[in-house]
Amino acid sequence: MTVIAHISDLHVSVADFDEKIFMQAVTEINKLQPDMIILTGDLTNNGYYREFEQATRYLGMFEAPLFAVPGNHDSRNLGYQTFEELIGERSWKLTLGENFTVIGLDSSSPDESRGHVGTPQHMWLEHQLDECVINDKFSIVALHHHVISIPQTGRERNVLSDAGDILKTLTTHEVDLILSGHKHVPNIWKINNTIVVNAGSLCSCKLRGKNKNSYNVYNITDSEIEIFLNTVGGERVLLGKYPRNTL
Repeated sequence: MTVIAHISDLHVSVADFDEKIFMQAVTEINKLQPDMIILTGDLTNNGYYREFEQATRYLGMFEAPLFAVPGNHDSRNLGYQTFEELIGERSWKLTLGENFTVIGLDSSSPDESRGHVGTPQHMWLEHQLDECVINDKFSIVALHHHVISIPQTGRERNVLSDAGDILKTLTTHEVDLILSGHKHVPNIWKINNTIVVNAGSLCSCKLRGKNKNSYNVYNITDSEIEIFLNTVGGERVLLGKYPRNTL
């Protein structure tokens, strides 16, 4: 079984980051011993260099390999440059074993809240997913901005501007999981054979209504995908259990 922890929207900063909650989350996730941690953006609140330095120290507390994509807050104040210097590439592909591929996309634009993947990155994505289909690989695509509107998040303003084109590529290639953050509200949609999962905020004070800080955990076997919502310091709830795609 492959275990993945999905965290998002830390918002490391002076005012909007809850260190106590973060430390509790680190303890819980390290105890789970996941095969990897995927972080879907907004590591920082303002993209300041100092915030990235702090975020790097905090993320070093996780014991599992961690892979991150930038969020809109990370691309403020030249943060898109700092991300590459201190965190890593903004778009990437990794493999876990012979039949497991994870693709990270940069959906951020400098100093803007809107999401956009863009033609060059979209073409690269299609090429990578073509290989996944040909080689019958389990595929995950991670990005910050949601590709489908999320319930209970108010007026829709920041869904990907090219969401229709990206969503068509993802679903026609039968991507197994699409992971995102941004809205700070956990949610699952299922479109055709693709599961679209949004994560809440791991440790920021920016919470909607009665939502609490949380993270998702995915247990993936040869036959099924289990998706759990873990409230930091609280309960663990099974959000859904789905059969694996057969291409």
